[in-house]
Amino acid sequence: MALFDLPLDELRDYRSASTEPEDFDAFWSKTLQEAQEYDLDARFEPVDTGLSTVRVHDVTFAGFGGHPVRGWLILPADAEEPLPLVVQFIGYGGGRGLPYEHLLWASTGRAHFVMDTRGQGSASGGGGGTADPVGAAPAYPGYMTRGVDAPENYYYRRVFTDAVRAVEAARSHPLTDATRTVATGGSQGGGITLAVGGLVPDLVAIAPDVPFLCDFPRATKLTDRHPYREIGLYLKTHRGHTEDVLRTLSYFDGVHFAARGRAPALFSTALEDQTCPPSTVFAAYNAWAHDDKAIEVYDFNDHEGGGPYQDEAKVRWLRSRL
Repeated sequence: MALFDLPLDELRDYRSASTEPEDFDAFWSKTLQEAQEYDLDARFEPVDTGLSTVRVHDVTFAGFGGHPVRGWLILPADAEEPLPLVVQFIGYGGGRGLPYEHLLWASTGRAHFVMDTRGQGSASGGGGGTADPVGAAPAYPGYMTRGVDAPENYYYRRVFTDAVRAVEAARSHPLTDATRTVATGGSQGGGITLAVGGLVPDLVAIAPDVPFLCDFPRATKLTDRHPYREIGLYLKTHRGHTEDVLRTLSYFDGVHFAARGRAPALFSTALEDQTCPPSTVFAAYNAWAHDDKAIEVYDFNDHEGGGPYQDEAKVRWLRSRL
């Protein structure tokens, strides 16, 4: 696919037209306060993986509504003192997979926590193990329109709350240093990273790659590739509900979380990415409130973005921050 979005010089100045709800902060404050009513109950069970360079724990903690959420905590095998912590969120349809899929960050001498995404885990990798026990109104197949009738019901309200609780759970382990915590993830995981960056005030850095869930008004009209297309197909049937749906989505737009970002940030985007168009990524990047920010641009890549090159860029970038 050739370039289809704005030219790069225009992307660097692009601002989203997404309207922030007046009660955005109150909505999320109430949501997280309700989550705090449930004991975190973080449990770390050692797993024999046969790997000699890392130690792995199978983690369960209480997420939104007290629902059990799974994860992995992966530590260097010789860890004896609290380590800098990298919390990772997973792309759309994926789950936490198997520990063998997540060896990079422990290999750099850091603690690595991987959150499972509720209700997902059947589209790629080694699968997932976290159910989503909440029902919803009629929705188009996928996750983008589940509960889209109201912000209180929307699927990503549960996911973003799980993610904040995942940071708390990871920080509760004695071999993680809560004062040196980074959030990262790609695609959906990048969108979750932005939400965490806006909701958790004391991260030392975030690194969202080709982030999804940004600038919904533009994304839903610019690309016909899934998952954004799920929203258009829902509205194709539910005629006349566009304004209501966009209002719900505005509570979950990465652009609005970015405006509350309080940590250094390294973004990435790809100029041929039709899944998460570069203008939607730049919308969040340009809104990110912290002055210490950078974005890696991959000229001829689609949604794979920088791949291992971006991993290398993040390792280099985090050296001065962890």
